[in-house]
Amino acid sequence: MSNQQFSELDRQQLEAIMRARRDVRGNRFSDQPVPPAAIEKILEAASIAPSVGFSQPWEFVMVENKSTRQKIVDSFNQTNNIAKQQFKDEKQALYAKLKLEGIQEAPVNIAVFYRPSKLPVLGQSSMKETGRYSVVCAIQNMWLMARAMNIGLGWVSILDPNDVKSVLNAPEDAEFIAYLCLGYVEEFLEQPELEMVGWEERKPLESCVLMDSY
Repeated sequence: MSNQQFSELDRQQLEAIMRARRDVRGNRFSDQPVPPAAIEKILEAASIAPSVGFSQPWEFVMVENKSTRQKIVDSFNQTNNIAKQQFKDEKQALYAKLKLEGIQEAPVNIAVFYRPSKLPVLGQSSMKETGRYSVVCAIQNMWLMARAMNIGLGWVSILDPNDVKSVLNAPEDAEFIAYLCLGYVEEFLEQPELEMVGWEERKPLESCVLMDSY
């Protein structure tokens, strides 16, 4: 539709979806299977994300094999043990209690890669990282579409990229960006879990907005 306009109700619904988006952990997923049509809709949302120079530099690996997933879990466990040591005292104790992945529990696992173009990309000559940012935009689209479909999504970031690439036989030029776990959930939390448990507080908007310069 040319010059499509949206209503105030549309805006409110979009805002509601954004505010209700959650990073879902493994202890929240149900065993209800996700229909293929729903997975396709979420991937389609990724494919219409903005990308530098319309390069669309994303690739998605659907990880179904249980033994493959277990290798990813093993990488998580090793990396998580190292990550935990960064925190001290109460923070470390709280960290140890958190469930930070749902690799085996989630019905759907998707590894997301950045595949850079071998040719020059419009708009990327001076900021090479915009290709990676484009992939992150695709992930955000997936997150919002999943939430609009009442499907949970969790981003597992405590992984060794080289381990994941090796397990999934990724080509050398494919850069691992994200490991996503999708599935229906027993409930969506009222607040982000890390906010609820007191890990961090939400920043007031005015603390992040500056005028003209720092």
